[in-house]
Amino acid sequence: MHKQNRNLKLKKMDREKITARIESDSSSGWDMIIIGGGATGLGVALDAVSRGFKTLVLEQADFSKGTSSRSTKLVHGGVRYLAQGNIDLVREALRERGLLQRNAPHLVQNEIFVIPNYSWWDKFFYAVGLKVYDLLSGKLSLGKSMGISKSETLSRIPTINGDGLKGGVIYHDGQFDDSRLSVNVAQTILENDGSVLNYCEVTGLLKENGKIKGVQAVDRETGKEYTFKGKAVVNATGVFTDEILTMDKKDHKNIVRPSQGVHLVFDKEFLPGEDAIMIPKTADGRVLFAVPWHDKVVVGTTDTPLDEHSLEPTALEKEIEFILDTAKKYLSKVPTRKDVLSVFAGLRPLAAPQGDSTKTKEISRSHKVMISDSGLITITGGKWTTFRKMGEDTVDKAISENFLPSKKSASEDLPVHGAAEVDFDNPHYFYGSDNDKIDAIIKENSELGEKIHPDYPFRKADAVWAARSEMARTIEDFLARRIRILFLDARAAIDMAPSVASLMSKELGQSTKWEKKQVSDFVELANRYLLERYELSNNNT
Repeated sequence: MHKQNRNLKLKKMDREKITARIESDSSSGWDMIIIGGGATGLGVALDAVSRGFKTLVLEQADFSKGTSSRSTKLVHGGVRYLAQGNIDLVREALRERGLLQRNAPHLVQNEIFVIPNYSWWDKFFYAVGLKVYDLLSGKLSLGKSMGISKSETLSRIPTINGDGLKGGVIYHDGQFDDSRLSVNVAQTILENDGSVLNYCEVTGLLKENGKIKGVQAVDRETGKEYTFKGKAVVNATGVFTDEILTMDKKDHKNIVRPSQGVHLVFDKEFLPGEDAIMIPKTADGRVLFAVPWHDKVVVGTTDTPLDEHSLEPTALEKEIEFILDTAKKYLSKVPTRKDVLSVFAGLRPLAAPQGDSTKTKEISRSHKVMISDSGLITITGGKWTTFRKMGEDTVDKAISENFLPSKKSASEDLPVHGAAEVDFDNPHYFYGSDNDKIDAIIKENSELGEKIHPDYPFRKADAVWAARSEMARTIEDFLARRIRILFLDARAAIDMAPSVASLMSKELGQSTKWEKKQVSDFVELANRYLLERYELSNNNT
């Protein structure tokens, strides 16, 4: 019976069927259990299933609820790491950038970045440095960098501050949608016989003779408790790394120090062209990006060391002012607080500084795989661009420790669910090959082809699809991480909440009481993404 169950391919993310399969599979145990369903955990699972290992991913909230949905939306080598002389990290990231564009062409776009230069020396310096960047990308290059004149810089970035402008340098990197990639990678894991479950929190570690043998978990939807046994257990929980390590060893000393990065989102009129801007050095020594994304502009980021962490970090006033002040110096069309459509904060799980050092921007973003005395594998650091390689290195570690038999990784050539050549001008491009399936839903019921909000292209069928095939369990899952509207325009997201609650409750078999609580909870959450409170009224659509 167990074998028959494994042969039943799960064609969509149906949580009840996934849970049933997990319960059926639990009797024989798992090759690898991964705690955390963000970029890192999903990357580990992707590599594990590519080798044929029986794999389980457990996520306490929704996939990429935390840091992994709050990036600057870049698939990049890291120009500033090149300036720091971290050649190996840049080379690895550039290779992974190329592989990711090949495996997820519906999510990764080739983006041109313009570095505006206000001195001739800067133009020479960045032009030479970016030739090294081009060289390191090798056969997976997205295009050549080059110096451009003042007139071309102004043509490409019409809103750039022209006072004292000498010209610019352009280079190529990737732009992507982070939480959409999370969902598609989770689907890929399922389609390769792995199992993924959101809203299932690990509450303890199982040990025999001092060695890790599995985990204890609770399904936050049903309250059901589980015991999962596994040959290898991976801690891939980002800023929550130390919580899991404390489960392993009570007197554990923290190894992660969270650093907050904040982004502001503006209307496209502030960056009307197709190109992005990279400011190579700001007042705090970091770079600042302004990146076109889903017909909006994402501007960020900051780097603020914090002592605490949560799933919903809040932007600090000084971070908001820093981004606005920096943007003011470089844009002729000056953004103000009233222009902010959404503000989101994410936490980077950086290595805890040693001694008196607090300069988190100088800490390498390279990843590190560690193993405790009990055999718990922990993966920290890294970034979205290298998530696949982080996964490969983690599985390699499990093999080298003899937890798993030696099998060759095949994740380099594994297409991500939805992979297809798409027209990025199509507002639904991010669904890739799933677009046809959503069109089929609309053909069955034409009302589902209607827009949820008059100003945005998202359809009622998108909410049905998210609940039916992408394991969206709340309206926040849909509005924040399936169609991204909370990150693009928080007021519009609030207006959409009642319609989405009604659509999802029908699909999930929920009550009117559930709908009302969902809307109420979401309005409170969405206001954390706004600088001025916005209420849902009877006049809202």
